[in-house]
This record gives sequence, structure tokens and C-alpha cells, in this order.
Amino acid sequence: LNVKRDPLCLIQISTGNSDAHIIQLNRDNYIAPNLNKVLSDKSITKIFHYGRADIAHIKYYLKTDTINILDTKIASKLARSYSDSHSLKTLIKEFINIDVSKQFQSSDFGGELSEAQLKYCANDVVYLHKIHQELNKILVREKRIDLYGDCLKFLKTRVNLDLALFKDDIWAH
Repeated sequence: LNVKRDPLCLIQISTGNSDAHIIQLNRDNYIAPNLNKVLSDKSITKIFHYGRADIAHIKYYLKTDTINILDTKIASKLARSYSDSHSLKTLIKEFINIDVSKQFQSSDFGGELSEAQLKYCANDVVYLHKIHQELNKILVREKRIDLYGDCLKFLKTRVNLDLALFKDDIWAH
């Protein structure tokens, strides 16, 4: 997705139970003060899978910094170095033993959502807490938890580089 071309249509939230809350945003003005409060509240942990893209969209459209972030894709890449597959679908299968459909991953979320799209959106977030707990155990065991923390600290900078259109690795020779 291109943050400046592809609008932020919805946000999914789960507190770690089996409930998911799907918030469709008003794309005329993106005014969402309660959502902004949650996203910028440092006492609330936000878990993403590939947060880099989501956080960039949130910052660009909602004009807020998302803080206190965890990211299952980053955690997976550090914890599961035995694998090249770090998709959410793969992690759900490995840690929850459920096959989820990604059929609606690339669909129109700007209009009225079908039941199938709502189910897809819910499945995209309800497993993140459990997956992160399992990845965290591996990170601790493999003594990579500090490296994970450093990556999370850098995520805000990476998002800001993306928004400033620095897509390449700025440390590359």
C-alpha cells in the first residue's frame, strides 16, 4: 500500500480476548479523538503485525503517533530465524494451530463490509496477543529480547523515513 495514495479505511482492535472491534474511519475528515487517545496512550500496549505500514498510515491520516508498540513480524524474524516465512497466516498456524483464510486480504475495505470481510478483519487481530507471548518466550530463550526492544525503538524512525520517502536502506553502501 502507498500511504499517500491508498486511504486508511479501518482499524481493528482486540484486547486479547476473542473479541475484535472493527472501526471504519470517516474518510472525509479522519477525526477520531477517542481512537487517537488510545493510540497515543503509553499505558496501552498496541500489538501489530508489520506495524511499519499500519503506523505510517495512522500517522499520515490520523495525525497521531502510535506509542508503546509491539510487532509480531519483527519478533518473528528475530525469534524464528529457522524460517523464511513470517506471515501472520504462518504464525497463526504455528502457534494457534488454526488455518485462516487470507482471501480478503486485498479487498475493498472502504465500503460496507461483508460478513466474510468482518471475519477476516477479526481474525487479523484476535490472535496477536497469544502469538506475541509465544514469540516473546523464544526471544528470551535465544537472548534476542534486547535486540527486539531496539528494533521497536527504531520503528518510529523507520516510519518517519518512509513518510519522508526514504524507502532504501540508508545504511547501504
